Amino acid sequence: MYYICRDMKKILFIFLIVHCTLNIDNCLCQWVQVNNGMGNQPVVSLTSSGSNIFAGTYGGGGVYLSTNNGTSWTLTSLNNQYVISFAVNGNNIFAGTDGIGVYLSTNNGTIWTQAGLNSRSVPSLAVNGINIFAGTDYGVYLSTNNGTNWTLTSLQFTIGWSLAVSGSNIFAGTQNNGVYLSTNNGTNWTQTSLNNQNVYSLAVNGNNIFAGTGYPGNGLYLSTNNGTTWTQTSLNNVSAFSLAVNGNNIFAGIYLYNIYDGVMVSNDNGGNWIQRNEGFPKNTSVYAFCILNNYIFGGTGNCVYRRPLNELIGIQPISNEVPNQFSLSQNYPNPFNPSTVISFQLAVNSFASLKVYDLLGREVATLVNEKLQPGTYEVDWDGTNYSSGLYYYKLVAAGFTETKKMVLIK
Repeated sequence: MYYICRDMKKILFIFLIVHCTLNIDNCLCQWVQVNNGMGNQPVVSLTSSGSNIFAGTYGGGGVYLSTNNGTSWTLTSLNNQYVISFAVNGNNIFAGTDGIGVYLSTNNGTIWTQAGLNSRSVPSLAVNGINIFAGTDYGVYLSTNNGTNWTLTSLQFTIGWSLAVSGSNIFAGTQNNGVYLSTNNGTNWTQTSLNNQNVYSLAVNGNNIFAGTGYPGNGLYLSTNNGTTWTQTSLNNVSAFSLAVNGNNIFAGIYLYNIYDGVMVSNDNGGNWIQRNEGFPKNTSVYAFCILNNYIFGGTGNCVYRRPLNELIGIQPISNEVPNQFSLSQNYPNPFNPSTVISFQLAVNSFASLKVYDLLGREVATLVNEKLQPGTYEVDWDGTNYSSGLYYYKLVAAGFTETKKMVLIK
């Protein structure tokens, strides 16, 4: 029998390098620390419900709530606890703890009640219809009545580090035994070909199932056939503690001791990866993600960080047909609040730069800065953090330069 309290603390003491960097400037195009009301605490779980964001801490703080995109946080009544997982089912918010089971709130965190598994540690939770799955220090449990009763499924005697739902398929990432699959709500489980691994994170993106392994880190694996076969992606030889998906964009919180850590981003469904750590202190590992209101939030060893999603998603090709000429289109909508779309065409293979400037000519955002194939592209610009007014956007590519105006109205 495994003991999650011991194992979780061992892993977090090894990997959670807490940095109390208190004065990170609110710069553009980077991760920004948003910990007002929370202080510097390890944040290992994140979720959203409506416009609310919930953060679970591992410093004994408990569950914090933000109603304003992370600008400020309030400690809920679930405090003095190590909260390591979340799941949302309608108005029900489930929180898994390290050692005292599951808690439930039906009123956005104002009141929390014990919801079973009192002596268990619960590093993962997942919802599939009326079924609530809990990965624990002893296996995977199932509740069909919002935690009033729990039944131990046939997947036992292992830590259920991660859970994911894809249609009628339930995937469980385990300690040392890889990924298991159930097609009948946990009655039976089959070990997939990804075995002999610690699988700390799982994510579903259409027909793609991603599995993040770690300690020792073998990186990220991908299955396109419900776990029958798995392929190691180019993100390898690292520990992948957290995953999030948005369209074809995959975000991975990774760690490789004394070499690099932080966030890796793929804009092509896991084919290629680039490190995006701008604004992070050195040795910042990301243990949880949440995407809400055009932001991506990362739970780290010292608080929550936030970044506009468009800075990481980058540009999207909308046509591979080769245009006859270079062009920069008028943004739409215009005027806009808070976001707008800018499209442009490249006639030849070239390095392209698309930047936004304020009325005084100061650069405020870099939307594109890379080599691109001929084609038509579009990119979003989120003006949430910018003042109302007139802005300019400028495209430079292969000797072509064009500038246009746009108006942000709040």
